[in-house]
Amino acid sequence: NMAFQSKDKLYFVLDFCAGGELFFHLGKLGKFPEPRARFYAAEILTALNYVHSLDIVYRDLKPENVLLTAQGHIRLTDFGLSKEGISNSSSGAHSFCGTPEYLAPEILSRQGHGRAVDWWSLGALLYEMLTGLPPFYCQDRDKLFHKIQSSDLLYPAS
Repeated sequence: NMAFQSKDKLYFVLDFCAGGELFFHLGKLGKFPEPRARFYAAEILTALNYVHSLDIVYRDLKPENVLLTAQGHIRLTDFGLSKEGISNSSSGAHSFCGTPEYLAPEILSRQGHGRAVDWWSLGALLYEMLTGLPPFYCQDRDKLFHKIQSSDLLYPAS
C-alpha cells in the first residue's frame, strides 16, 4: 500500500481485491447461507482482533468496507473513521461517526465509546448476512436511532 499526491488530489494505492465488495455479493444473493456468513464473520472477527491489538477502533464496519480477495478471504478497507489510542476498557472516543444502520448505542448516546462498537457492528453485519437487512432497519434515520437504542432485536423465523 502507498499514497501519493498531485497538486489537487491525494491518491491511495491499495491491494487489488478481485472478489469485490461484500456489499455486491449481498446485493446479488440477498442473504448468505449460514456457513458462508459464519466464514466471513470469523474472518472479520480475526481482522478486528488484530486492529484492536494495535489500540485502534475501526468504527465503520459495513458491507461496503469489506473486500474479498480472489480466494474469497476478507480485507477491511477505509480506515478513515478509525480512532487510534483506544485500549480495551477505554471509552475515549467521542466522535459521532459511522454508517447509521451499524452504529452502536454508545455512539448514539455520545457518552464515549471503545472497541465494543466494532463488535456491535459485526453483530449487525452478521444479522444482515443471514437475513438480508440490518437489524432495526428503517428508512427514517431518527426512528432507526431510536430502535437501535431501545428496541429488542427480533429474529425472523427463517
